[in-house]
Amino acid sequence: MAIDDRAWDRFDQRRRLGRFIGLLLTTVVVIGSWEYMEIGFVNAETIPREIADLLTRMYPPDVGYTPTIISPLIETIHIAALGTTGALILSIPVALIAAENTTINRFTFWLGKVIVTVSRSVNTIIWALIFVVAFGAGPLAGAVAIAFRSVGFLGKLLGEEIEEIDFGQVKAIRATGASPAQVLLYGILPQIKPALIGLSVYRWDINIRDSTVLGFVGAGGIGVQLFRAVNAFAWQSVSTVLLVILLIVIGSEVISAYTRGLVR
Repeated sequence: MAIDDRAWDRFDQRRRLGRFIGLLLTTVVVIGSWEYMEIGFVNAETIPREIADLLTRMYPPDVGYTPTIISPLIETIHIAALGTTGALILSIPVALIAAENTTINRFTFWLGKVIVTVSRSVNTIIWALIFVVAFGAGPLAGAVAIAFRSVGFLGKLLGEEIEEIDFGQVKAIRATGASPAQVLLYGILPQIKPALIGLSVYRWDINIRDSTVLGFVGAGGIGVQLFRAVNAFAWQSVSTVLLVILLIVIGSEVISAYTRGLVR
């Protein structure tokens, strides 16, 4: 009986060559991008000094500025909540036409994919700029921007969840003569309910963070106060706003983690 005495190697020669070429191309791209942007080398000696100077100006936080930002903070939470709710309502039909097992035909399938791609490709700030022009400055533009940005996220992930459902249950409900709304209500939604709740809460958590900066383009929220404080070089007020934003983001993260834990 012949014994195979060949040494075991994790990667054969072709894979090692491919990994080497990939690493080489990555290095060339990084160096080329660095040279193209003419970044150069940063003076490492000035960075700690500038950061220390900025932190000195921001300390101590202006506690007296807190009452001024309570109302914008509440507005920020409302923007995130309304935007997420609107996105959830819009994302369900988008997910249904973007899923291969529930779409009507190939046209609606690709229409769903286009909606998902366009929504996810445009940053929230860009959506906010568009809707500030359309609706004027204020929280409405921010909420609509949050909704349009979130539709792609929810539509894509919910569509993938729909593609994984047990379609036999859907067929059984259809066989009873149920309407399309009843099929959705009793055949599809119960199977994706945990994912629907979890993704919605997770997206709300993301939207809380996004909505804190929408005020920079006039879309309402606490970002307006932050923008004004930065423009006025009121660094102590800036630190107060940043601390409040940090607290609300931590709070939303705790709520998000707790809720997602309940639906698992």
